[in-house]
Formats: sequence, C-alpha cells, structure tokens
Amino acid sequence: MATLTIRDLDDDLVAALRVRAAEHGRSVEAEVRDILHSVLTRPSGGAGMATRIRRRFAGGVEIEPPARGESARAAVLDE
Repeated sequence: MATLTIRDLDDDLVAALRVRAAEHGRSVEAEVRDILHSVLTRPSGGAGMATRIRRRFAGGVEIEPPARGESARAAVLDE
C-alpha cells in the first residue's frame, strides 16, 4: 500500500473531516480513505456537458426573429 501526504489543508476542512470521521466511528485517516474510494470508484456520469449540448442541437435550431415595430434606422457616425 502507498502512503500519501497532503500538506496545507484548510483548518476548517480538517475540522469537518474530524467531525465526519467521528460521526462514522472511524479515524480521520480511515474517513479520507473512504471518501477517496467512494469518489474515485463510482461510475462516470457518461457524456460530458459539451457532448450533451451538441447532441441536443445536432439537427439545428429554428429561431424566429422578434417582430419589429418600426423600420430600421440608418447608423449615425460621429465625425
């Protein structure tokens, strides 16, 4: 088994880990192992957001422009 050292953890994070470990009746080290194991071994969520967006709009999108109440005006340039 490997050993991992993590430096410069925020004090609030360490306190939260201690509380969580106590709630589960184990050491902070065991709690961190369990957190890492649960996060890194769960199945991936599948396709990423960009892939899902691309699939949704693959057939194109029809957008109707809003109705204009008046005709377009000529641009005025400052000289």
